[in-house]
Amino acid sequence: MTDPIVDLASAKALANPVRQRILRELEILGEATSTVLAGRLGITTGGTSYNLRVLARHGFVEEVPDRGQGRERWWKLSSLSLRFPLLSRQSPELQAAIKKLNELWLTEDLETFALFQAQRERLGEWSDAVPYSRGSIRLSLDELENFFEDYLALLRRYQREPEETPPGSRTVLTRFIAFPDPEEEA
Repeated sequence: MTDPIVDLASAKALANPVRQRILRELEILGEATSTVLAGRLGITTGGTSYNLRVLARHGFVEEVPDRGQGRERWWKLSSLSLRFPLLSRQSPELQAAIKKLNELWLTEDLETFALFQAQRERLGEWSDAVPYSRGSIRLSLDELENFFEDYLALLRRYQREPEETPPGSRTVLTRFIAFPDPEEEA
């Protein structure tokens, strides 16, 4: 099965700071109600409920079956993996939404890494767990596409449900970015 391509409505749904914070909290907690999320984010339960429904409509979160009682609804991240259309196939509106989303993600990544750096000493043996690589490779467009697919296959090989992870496991944030050197002549 191929990953769905992000459309304008989905990109706009994702490019919302509150929804990004909800997704991050669900990443941390695994499962939560709108009340729990509201408390952690400092917003109303109505605000979290509305934004959870928007995220669910686009397939980014889903209800946890058989967990809630009465009107209580528990939510978790879906296993949906997305693809962005090529820039040349994006409308100006979609480009703007994806640009906003990428800015939100980069800001969150930088803030999270700064928090890691500030708390690193208290993490024990995990303080050394920062594999980092900077490099460059010369590739054709087809090779770059294959390289990215290989990366995704590797990532999926290690993705599993929390109950399937070995004792002592932690969530490890992974990020991948590759882009042509803008200073090199074509």
